[in-house]
Amino acid sequence: MTYKPPLPDHEPHKVFIHKGVCVDHARNDRAVPYKIYYPVARDLKSLPVILWSHGLGGGRDGAAFLARYIASHGYVMVNLQHQGTDTSLWEGKPGHPWDVIKAAHIPRQDTLDRFHDVPFLLDCLPDIARENPDIGTHMDLGKIGMSGHSFGALTTQVMAGQPFPDKDDKPTSLRETRFKAGILYSFVPMKHLTSEAPEKIYDDMTLPLFFMTGTDDENPISGQGYQYRMPVFDHAGCPEKALLVLKEGDHMVFAGSRGKLESHPKRHLHENIIKTASLAYWEAYLKENKEARQWLTGNGLKNWLGEEGQYEFKRKSSAPDHANNIRPTSPA
Repeated sequence: MTYKPPLPDHEPHKVFIHKGVCVDHARNDRAVPYKIYYPVARDLKSLPVILWSHGLGGGRDGAAFLARYIASHGYVMVNLQHQGTDTSLWEGKPGHPWDVIKAAHIPRQDTLDRFHDVPFLLDCLPDIARENPDIGTHMDLGKIGMSGHSFGALTTQVMAGQPFPDKDDKPTSLRETRFKAGILYSFVPMKHLTSEAPEKIYDDMTLPLFFMTGTDDENPISGQGYQYRMPVFDHAGCPEKALLVLKEGDHMVFAGSRGKLESHPKRHLHENIIKTASLAYWEAYLKENKEARQWLTGNGLKNWLGEEGQYEFKRKSSAPDHANNIRPTSPA
């Protein structure tokens, strides 16, 4: 059989939403808000769980277009909110949120707290399931994926094994072994935080990972082009890794919002591509769908994408082919 991706606007199961807050008493009663999207159907049991981490200045309501779609196809989506790097950076402050965020100083501890939110929320999931049986009925805590946008992508990189400087600037591993795979939307390089060579920083990521970016995915703080992100993919030590570069895709399309970016004529198209590619990945790596896996590892996704982007898949056992890496000077 050949994998046939569902229509990107088709959500087969009704999706309900549950919001809550977990409090980490071991970290000065730090609150970790969350938002869960889950499908409602009697025939849906033991569904994989996917965590999503927002970007700088974002929150648990971000990327709703993606969370709702994935959940409707038989997953439990859990969107985290990280205090200190969330909407609290700009809410109630004068000026445009993006300008306020750009001017904000993020203490190292706020970043480390963000990372520690992830394993803490994983620890909370059994309690959430027990206290909310309508959600718990669906959750398979043996199949968990990690994902995030921008700062959330960095959070995913760290959960996958990438070392990160602690408060004393010592590279430290915060690897979370409960994850089976991950998706990184607008992945983040570490050059500004360490002098370590890229091949040493990123080689410690040992999860299968799907990297997504776009040819207009500039760093919203520095303005650097999307190519500055590529060393993360090139040197990632994942056993299997995939890269999708959307033609004319910009930074905020992955978050479902625009910030200060102008409206984009391809927004709906790009969101459809993101939804379709993401679902196929989770089907392959969390539900072990062989047809979806073949679609990703062969030419299925590449042919389906056509001229709207470029895609490649690599296994660690094969030597990197830098001649075929995606480095267009202009959209193809």
